[in-house]
Amino acid sequence: MAGKVTVVGAGFYGSTTAMRLAEYNIFDTVVLTDILEGKPEGLALDMNQSRSIEGFQTKLIGSTTTADGAGYEATANSDVVVITAGLPRKPGMSRMDLIGVNAGIVRGVAENIAKHSPNAVIIVVSNPLDEMTALTQIATNFPHNRVMGQAGMLDTARFTNFVAEKLNVPVASVETLTLGSHGETMVPVPSRCKVNGVPLTEKLSAFEIEELVVRTRNGGAEVVALLKTGSAYYAPSAAAARMAKAVIEDSGAVMPVCAWVDGEYGISGVYLGVEAEIGRTGVRKVVETKLTESELASLKEAAEAVRAKQADVKGM
Repeated sequence: MAGKVTVVGAGFYGSTTAMRLAEYNIFDTVVLTDILEGKPEGLALDMNQSRSIEGFQTKLIGSTTTADGAGYEATANSDVVVITAGLPRKPGMSRMDLIGVNAGIVRGVAENIAKHSPNAVIIVVSNPLDEMTALTQIATNFPHNRVMGQAGMLDTARFTNFVAEKLNVPVASVETLTLGSHGETMVPVPSRCKVNGVPLTEKLSAFEIEELVVRTRNGGAEVVALLKTGSAYYAPSAAAARMAKAVIEDSGAVMPVCAWVDGEYGISGVYLGVEAEIGRTGVRKVVETKLTESELASLKEAAEAVRAKQADVKGM
């Protein structure tokens, strides 16, 4: 075991991510922070008491933080930081409805992280995801490779689940991929979708695939509408934790993430959902996958939509 990871925000998403990271038993320390006094300390105490039952040694530390930066000392010298801070969606809200309030929260968090953990790799999960990832890089002034967002892992997992349920096959037999933004301009990649090695287009009609794509695109909203009082956190936390694991283990795993694109696919200067090789330095490289003409056109369209919105956050 080695290394330290901080999860900022002790809501359902953050606390579940912290628990998953601790149970991996690969970090020395998992730090959980929140602005609600006592909440992260209480959760860490509760989680630590599960260690002998679940058989992990990782120590969890809770720390209440304030807007002026108090409490961030506990996060010092983190190798990886997962930012979940910010308001979740309520029924009827889009991710973009959160941009005003969450931009202020995420900027404050990012500045404090940069102060205490100048060499960290940051994984952003706050919504709207693509914009908050861009804002975090601006606020920290970290190299682009050390700031990435969690989106494609989750969208791909949702797509995989829906395909498996539709065809009544094990999820392990299904391979899917989504790129683009986390939201309206999510780009499914049918040419990379297979079931037991057979192209998805041979298993389902174009209409049926499109139905699943729409459901995937609205996957978060579907959960929000059912819960009524919050948003998804089990699948999202699994995705964020796996990304943090790939970083600390320097695994080189190729994952769909929100990464800085600089020339790949003929796109430059924007954070976008692409496949990337993940390791100790964050994004080692963007991995260009072969796309059809229509898939590439959709990805470029997503890039321009995201670019316009990311430009808006610079002054936030």
